[in-house]
Amino acid sequence: MRMYKPSDKIYELMCGGRVAEHGQSLMEEQVLQLMNRFGISLGVGDKTIAMVCEEHQVDCNTVLAIIHYALHKEIPQQVDIHIPTLHRYLENAHNYFLKFQLPRIRQELLEAVNLAHNNSQVPLMIIQFFDAYAQEIKAHIDHENEYSYEQHARDDEHIANKAHELKTLIIKYYPLDKTNSNAEQMRLLYAALHDLRHFENELALHCAIEDDVMLPALKKEGDEAIKRETRGDKRESEELLSAREVEVIKYVAQGLSNKEIADVMCLSAHTIMSHRKNISRKLDIHSTAGLTIYAVVNGIVELS
Repeated sequence: MRMYKPSDKIYELMCGGRVAEHGQSLMEEQVLQLMNRFGISLGVGDKTIAMVCEEHQVDCNTVLAIIHYALHKEIPQQVDIHIPTLHRYLENAHNYFLKFQLPRIRQELLEAVNLAHNNSQVPLMIIQFFDAYAQEIKAHIDHENEYSYEQHARDDEHIANKAHELKTLIIKYYPLDKTNSNAEQMRLLYAALHDLRHFENELALHCAIEDDVMLPALKKEGDEAIKRETRGDKRESEELLSAREVEVIKYVAQGLSNKEIADVMCLSAHTIMSHRKNISRKLDIHSTAGLTIYAVVNGIVELS
């Protein structure tokens, strides 16, 4: 099991060596997709991994940590994940799923439906099922930073089950015409199944990276941010709010979501959730309405 180093040639990592094995080809494909999602271009020459990462303004240790996790399902010990680099990876992955993979699968299914000459409603129902599935994935991506760890894990499992169900419906129940267009329909449907399976595998890896790399990194970042603010303090639950907690309350009272507050304050959503937990502990107020009343009474915001 090779563990790549910053000083290794990046083309060796991207080419996957000369081992002509099925598993090796799968690993090479995974690495190429990961490089693309970090925004690393081709034409790397004989440059090292560290040199290319620096050129593309991504953290080398974070890139290698994600690659090692994808290949070996483990992260090297004592690696500090660089959150902006990880966010770039996740954003590019989301764009790839929503703007390329899912539309491509849908187009293949639509072309197969257009070749049908029978009166069955099943093909259109499968398209509707796929559209609902795609919407769930979009919602998952749009709101993932708002989820608790438990909710995030449940959503991952639900999405995986939905993909399996879609494949089952196509394989078992898709009606084919007994006409000359049958062969072309078969080609399109098998292509859609292949791409759906590929998407399913990529999404599974993506969700695993979110659960095993992103969420622990965000939790660590949030915990460290809270510790920095309260370091050396031994105040109890009636302690004063920090300036940052007051700022969070202000934005909550203004109706912003956790993600929106995180964007405004240039923090992660998990850090904002950690602040809100501390605020609730200190004030014994747990609802948005309650925090809004507190903000008004204490002059943090004014009613317009």
